[in-house]
Amino acid sequence: MRRYGGTLLVGAIGSPLLYLLGLGLGLAAVIDATVADGANGPVDYVTFVAPALLVTAGVSVTQEEFTYTVMGGFKWHKTFFAINASPVSPRQLLGGMVLAVTFRILLVTGVYYLAIVLFGAVDRPLLGALTVLTGALAALAFGLPLLAYSASLTEDKGQFALVQRFIFMPLFLFSGTFYPLTTLPVYLQWIGWISPVWHGAELGRVLSYGAPTPGRLVVVHVGVLVALAVVGGTIAGRTFTRRLR
Repeated sequence: MRRYGGTLLVGAIGSPLLYLLGLGLGLAAVIDATVADGANGPVDYVTFVAPALLVTAGVSVTQEEFTYTVMGGFKWHKTFFAINASPVSPRQLLGGMVLAVTFRILLVTGVYYLAIVLFGAVDRPLLGALTVLTGALAALAFGLPLLAYSASLTEDKGQFALVQRFIFMPLFLFSGTFYPLTTLPVYLQWIGWISPVWHGAELGRVLSYGAPTPGRLVVVHVGVLVALAVVGGTIAGRTFTRRLR
């Protein structure tokens, strides 16, 4: 990752600034209705969307790293086969890759969090810092199942473009990112219920401004994210082992 570290850093800083400028100084300026309540009463629009944008930034990292990079490791550059020729096992290879990507996720979500603090979009800065961790968990909950899917592919036939258009974008748009999930028609709310973006965003809202959320729902949010990450990582481990052994 050091070879394109500058690009990663620019993306990590530039993306949150553009989103927050567009939403915090643009869209928020024309929204005068109360969108959500926090521990201290109504919160402004940028405070509401900031935790969801942080999660989306982390998820975007996994979409980059766990798609074409995996295809390259197995097919185009065969990097994984070269590593597998050493004493490194397939599961160790997978673990190293996930650790590296997790580090990048933490960097991106950490920079994003600093940006939203500077924009005054966090009511509880100390507790809100935990959104960096919950954002990373949400990113892995999305990314590890995607990694398992990518590892199972032997040919690139546009599958990753379909993932971008028909999975990532709907999750981004219909996961309560820009408005409360309850404002959607019931027949669309199920997208949020299964979305790591929504579960991660709701946890972030609890931490950053004290969104009124029952304790049992917080447990559900964490449980769903952990379950998705564990199942995805387990399947990915088996797929790596099968293809490299």
